[in-house]
Amino acid sequence: MDPIQNETMYQVLVFATILAPIVTAMMELLKRSFPRLVPYHAILSVVVGALLGAAAYPFTDFELAARLWAGGIAGLASTGLYNTLFSRKPPPDK
Repeated sequence: MDPIQNETMYQVLVFATILAPIVTAMMELLKRSFPRLVPYHAILSVVVGALLGAAAYPFTDFELAARLWAGGIAGLASTGLYNTLFSRKPPPDK
């Protein structure tokens, strides 16, 4: 693989890592404001992530496609992060 492509993918993943907590917070805000959206949480996370990635043009020099990919990855990561943190069951009593 070309070193330039490796560097670009690395930067996209770093950008997605930065966007993931922001997408998680935005989705929590949307879920509390619009409870009917809860069943569509996963799809909306990807859409919100892509929109935030596209809106971040002043902060990066990526092409639009790279920002959309980073936002989509952040949306998927945000869904997993939310499910991991808030869907835990209490430990069973012994």
